Amino acid sequence: MIKLFSFLPRIDFITLGLVIPILLAGLFTMGEVNIHEPYFIRQGIWIILSILVFILTSGIEYRFLKQSKVVITVYVLGLLLLLALFILGHVSKGAQSWFSIGGFSFQPSDIMKLLVIIILAKYFSRRHIEIANIRHIIVSGIYAFIPFVLIALQPDFGSSVVVAFLWFGMVIVSGISKKHLFTVLFLGLASFTLLWNFVFKPYQKARIMNFIHPLADLRGTGYNAYQSMIAVGGGQLIGKGLGFGTQSRLNYLPEYRTDFIFAAFAEEWGFVGSVLLLLLYTGLLLRLVYFAHVAHSNFEALFTYGVILWFFFHIAINVGMNIGIMPVTGIPLPLMSYGGSHLLAEMLALGMCIGMYSYAKPTHRSHMHREFVGLE
Repeated sequence: MIKLFSFLPRIDFITLGLVIPILLAGLFTMGEVNIHEPYFIRQGIWIILSILVFILTSGIEYRFLKQSKVVITVYVLGLLLLLALFILGHVSKGAQSWFSIGGFSFQPSDIMKLLVIIILAKYFSRRHIEIANIRHIIVSGIYAFIPFVLIALQPDFGSSVVVAFLWFGMVIVSGISKKHLFTVLFLGLASFTLLWNFVFKPYQKARIMNFIHPLADLRGTGYNAYQSMIAVGGGQLIGKGLGFGTQSRLNYLPEYRTDFIFAAFAEEWGFVGSVLLLLLYTGLLLRLVYFAHVAHSNFEALFTYGVILWFFFHIAINVGMNIGIMPVTGIPLPLMSYGGSHLLAEMLALGMCIGMYSYAKPTHRSHMHREFVGLE
């Protein structure tokens, strides 16, 4: 039961202290501090709303998520949102990934990542000691495969890959035999082959080929990645200063507020600023690892590890594509890239992790047994 005015004591100020500098780094990188700068104002509003979501959700006890009917219901609702995109979705840059109502846009794939984590945490928490059984790997794979396909068909290659990585990572965390691991890798390779031949659009294939041969088409498919590397290198040791990034401010670097915000930040703050930013992300991930370690049941631990994997994949892929070691996939940098739906989903996930941590208590053996055998 949520108690009135009980939210403030539930806030984890260490997590908030790591998150706020990252939020501000993104805000000041995407535009000047000016009431006439639309990106700055809009993102500022999203940041305020997301912090409120973070505070509110950190005061909730999430025991209700251990009920199968609740988890299945929210999972199905998420799938229905993805299906509705094909009828009501707004097409932007060749992808039908958004609902657009007036000036507000919402991307269901952001919240779907969180729902995939919830249903996989629920499934594996009840079958933790049986994960070596290939049947559980297949069933859990189906839970991830359905949203994977629906997101890939939009097409949103980056988000679909993250869903696949989330499933694979949570299978690893839950425990898997080497034989089954190689089976999963083989199935992943087979799935990629099918996607390459029947799902990927020409521009997506071009991005992957450009990753293999980054200097092959600097004026075409490789332009964004090339300009990004110039921006990162141009920052040198201490950067050019806030607002003085030539690649971003002079529009040489496309999408510098979204996909390439790390490059824009690195140009203005340099190597030192980039290292400090990555240390903040590292501190946040380590804080989540601590939450998972002290979790009072498998569900809370697996959910938190899922959130860790989600953030890690986004950070690694986004920073990797900004410095030219990963293909350009359109994955936002957590807490920094412009946009409201991914920011709200990320802060919601962090709030849920803190809520689970706040209500953590020593695990009784009878509780663990009930969870293993599926009585909870």
